[in-house]
Amino acid sequence: ANETLNRLEHTPKLVIAALNGHTVGGGLEIAMAADLRIAKKGAGKIGLPEVTLGVLPGTGGTQRLGRLVGKAKAIELMCTGMTFSFEEALDMGIVNHIYERVDFMDNVYAYARQFAPPNKASKAVGRIKRAVCSGCEVPFSEGLAIERELQQQLFQSSDAKEGLAAYVEKRVPKFAGV
Repeated sequence: ANETLNRLEHTPKLVIAALNGHTVGGGLEIAMAADLRIAKKGAGKIGLPEVTLGVLPGTGGTQRLGRLVGKAKAIELMCTGMTFSFEEALDMGIVNHIYERVDFMDNVYAYARQFAPPNKASKAVGRIKRAVCSGCEVPFSEGLAIERELQQQLFQSSDAKEGLAAYVEKRVPKFAGV
């Protein structure tokens, strides 16, 4: 299970989790391995209550929650085992957005489409994800080196040429994903 969640984090594609019901324990651990999380309003509670079973969130939960909300808040949430609303999760930065129940999945798909061609350069989106994920695991100076390397790769892409040309020509770019 840990290997699968690590693969979600390392794919160059953005992974968006749609939380349309209770998201506790292993469900939240999976959602935290995604890059972005969108919750359905009023659809359930969220949390890592494993302590109430005498165990800990053992599929990366202790590591991912700490990175999302900070050490002290993560320790408190996991040691109390409390579950809480999606609104509270939004305030803590666990959830990125809360969408209304009506047309929930259609709205999640619409949100996701903004990150793909022709709206965004998918290579750039993937390299941003890689720079953030890799950079957060190493010293700052190494993170900057990773960023520079990825930027050099992107400057050679057709989408970078299109983006820069569109900027100069004052038009909306049409990215092709190359």
